Amino acid sequence: MGGRPGRGAAVAMPDENDAIEVRVRARLDSMGVTYDVLPCDPEFADTAAFCEHYGFAPADSANTIVVAARKEPGVACACVALATTRLDVNHMVCELLGVRKASFAPAEATRELSGMLIGGVTPFGLPEALPVYVDAAVMQRDSVILGGGSRSMKLRLAPSALSRLPSARVVEGLANPFAVSS
Repeated sequence: MGGRPGRGAAVAMPDENDAIEVRVRARLDSMGVTYDVLPCDPEFADTAAFCEHYGFAPADSANTIVVAARKEPGVACACVALATTRLDVNHMVCELLGVRKASFAPAEATRELSGMLIGGVTPFGLPEALPVYVDAAVMQRDSVILGGGSRSMKLRLAPSALSRLPSARVVEGLANPFAVSS
C-alpha cells in the first residue's frame, strides 16, 4: 500500500515508535475503548502481508489512509476502509473535502500530517483537526484490525470505537468492494 522501509519511506526510530504507541494507547484508554494489541514485525505491517503472515482475514482488517487535495494546500482527511474495498477518492472523498481532485497522500505527507508511517496509521493517534471518514461497511464487522500508530503494532477492537472519535463520521459508500475477476 505504500512505502516500505528501505524503499524511500521514512523509517521511525524505536524510541519514536514507543512514543507513538504510548500516545495511541493513552487515547484509547481515555476513551474507555476495549482493545487487543497485536505485535507486528514491521516487515509485515502492510495489510495484505500482515493478513497473510499472521492468518487474519482481510475482511476483518481496515486501512487508515490519509488523502490530500491536489491543489488546495492543507486540505486533507483520513479514511478508514476495509482491506477488501477500494476507497472512492475521485468522487466520494473529493465531495467530502470539497475539492475537485485528491489522492492518497505520499509516505512523506502521510507522516507529516499524521506523525505515523504508512502501515501503522491509526485514527486513534491523529490530530483532532484532521477529519476521519469511516466507510459504513467497517461498522458492520464484529471487530476490525487497524494500525496501532507504528509499523510494530496493530489493534483489534470493536468498530463502534471509531464513532467515539470527535472528528469521525461514518459515510455510506466511502469505499467499494474490489471487483472479483472471473
